Amino acid sequence: PTAEAAAEAPAGEADAAAAAQAEALDLADQLARRNADLYNVQQEYNAYVRRSKADAANQRQAGVHDVVEALLGVLDEIELARQHGDLTGPVGAIAEKLESTLGQRFGVVRYGAEGEEFDPEIHDALMHQADPGATATTVTQVLQPGYRAGEKVLRAARVGVTGPQ
Repeated sequence: PTAEAAAEAPAGEADAAAAAQAEALDLADQLARRNADLYNVQQEYNAYVRRSKADAANQRQAGVHDVVEALLGVLDEIELARQHGDLTGPVGAIAEKLESTLGQRFGVVRYGAEGEEFDPEIHDALMHQADPGATATTVTQVLQPGYRAGEKVLRAARVGVTGPQ
């Protein structure tokens, strides 16, 4: 080998090494971008799963509320029959079971009692009687009880109130 060939060999090897190093850096950069893309897709998927679960739970709850709202008239009739003493025997047991199931499984609660402080968020005042000595507006008559499931008011209690003018 000539001196020129010996000088060219290290230069050629250096060029090949530089090219290999540049390619390795390019591949490392591509890998980092793909890993970032994969991470973003995983985050989007996890967010989608969370939203889907929340939407399904909300839809289920809305369905329960729709069914319970449809039964409010039945619950009113049960309460009226109980007040008149007409709810006895097997029919009374069925009524009790219906009310307890709605309460225990779905959190349905009847509310509205005389003496409660009036809250416009959960009461509809159909009658108002002025009392100059009153410091707060209170429920004095319950015309129709209200119902809620958890924090959601299914039907506001329809009441008569007494309070300051």
